[in-house]
Amino acid sequence: MKPNEAGPAAGVAACWGCVVAVGGYAVVRGIQFFVYPDANPAAVTWSAHAGFFWRCWTCAYAGGIASFVAYLGTRSRFDLSVRALAPAIAVVAGLLAAQVTLLP
Repeated sequence: MKPNEAGPAAGVAACWGCVVAVGGYAVVRGIQFFVYPDANPAAVTWSAHAGFFWRCWTCAYAGGIASFVAYLGTRSRFDLSVRALAPAIAVVAGLLAAQVTLLP
């Protein structure tokens, strides 16, 4: 890749950010399922803490940081970054499927 072609590297880095955000959500939800079990919704009348939205925003933030880091690596090793993206998507899809199935 030529040094002036930043567009494809930014696109691949954004894909890596999305992969990290989705994988991070599955991991964070798994940890919270065991460490901080949700309260009974019938017993709670109001809560300022909506766990789903906090997890989503936290993982989106982590994905954004990961995309900036991935951009640096993608600029120097574009081919390797693109080749590693497909297996990473498969692993993250497996993580998310396991989280949805086993830890609702």
